[in-house]
Amino acid sequence: MIRPIFCNSAHIPGPEALLLKSGRFRQLRLRVRYGLVLHPSGPVLIDTGYTAHSVTAPGRSAGLRLYRHLLRPRLIAEGQPEPFLARHGLRPADIARVIVTHYHVDHISGLRLFPNARFTASRAAFRRLQTRSTWANLHRATFPELLPPDFADRLDAIEDAPAAPQGRDLFGDGSVIALDLPGHADGHAGLLFPGGRPLVYGTDAQWLLAALEPGRRPGWPMRLFAEDRAALAPSTDILHRLRREGSEVMLCHDPAPAAYDEAAP
Repeated sequence: MIRPIFCNSAHIPGPEALLLKSGRFRQLRLRVRYGLVLHPSGPVLIDTGYTAHSVTAPGRSAGLRLYRHLLRPRLIAEGQPEPFLARHGLRPADIARVIVTHYHVDHISGLRLFPNARFTASRAAFRRLQTRSTWANLHRATFPELLPPDFADRLDAIEDAPAAPQGRDLFGDGSVIALDLPGHADGHAGLLFPGGRPLVYGTDAQWLLAALEPGRRPGWPMRLFAEDRAALAPSTDILHRLRREGSEVMLCHDPAPAAYDEAAP
């Protein structure tokens, strides 16, 4: 099994009562994970986390500044891509591929840092992102300004990857399988790492691991922010089932340390 390593790029505050049915009235420090895979074809990132491009850089659009004000992410200096990669003997220019699980800010913020990378993502979701109005993209927390100008030329569509029993085989060797997990965002995908005890990275299908349980899933108003509300429960059911069957399940924002998280530097 190829073992990914996840890093935390930022913390965002989140009320447990909003993210978990019968949750307590307390603020959680949610993580914003992204990952590194040392694949034989070259180093691969899973998303990019939050970076200064979306949080502090000058020249950001009014919509992006508003989004930052609402979410209030606090960047972690040692969790930014450059120092994270340096701890593993790499530079941004060494990254061969970035798997984009979906197009929300905290997953694409740093794409411009990687000049030599190919991008594995949903082509259909990208095309819709290009054709939607600025307001429609703002409503979906998607900001085309964060994408590299040549993103379309460097895109390898998930839809074109070979079919696998549970999804799409991103490298054609069975090492990383993209799982279709609609609901949270347009083109939202999880990742399965088979072998031994499989790892399932459920990305943002839920924000808390406890919310995978049928009796703990958040309702309104959390569901108002979903791209496809009807698909939220089936996608969560998939992760709940895989977890019951013995897979390790990780989520991007769950605040608890996970087995695949990088040790604190």
